[in-house]
Amino acid sequence: MIVVEGVADVAAVDDFVAELDSIGEACDCAVTALDARYVAGRHHLEAAVERANRAFARDDAIADDRAIEVLLYAAGRRQIQQALEMGVSEGEGPIVVVVDGDDEAGAAERVRTLVEPAAVIGVERDEELICEFFGITDAELGATDAPLEALVVERVSLLAIDK
Repeated sequence: MIVVEGVADVAAVDDFVAELDSIGEACDCAVTALDARYVAGRHHLEAAVERANRAFARDDAIADDRAIEVLLYAAGRRQIQQALEMGVSEGEGPIVVVVDGDDEAGAAERVRTLVEPAAVIGVERDEELICEFFGITDAELGATDAPLEALVVERVSLLAIDK
């Protein structure tokens, strides 16, 4: 798995996603773009990719497309429409693109032509937004000394159980 992080100016989401799909097809990779504000950390992304790959290996995936499956796991949602809230949106903003598959290096190189490099994982995350999106309450945060990312990874893992 390679993670490309930075800022992108997305004129049209459908066109941007189509370009990522094209890169993924050419390099035999899942290429998934996420709004960096929702990403709790690198382990969050690793857990989503691992669970999505496991679901495909077991023929137990929710989606037909591995890039969408990664998005579903990253968002901890079974419904694509709900998971898309964590995807990219029009305008300029911080994004994270996860590349996983055969020619990851080639795909990541092509993705970097669409993204202005910048450190955004952890820098751009919005803890209030993450807590709201993943349903993490103040009571839950107060009851544990686990970092926010660990609680998000727990939500990612629960998606496999909720199937």
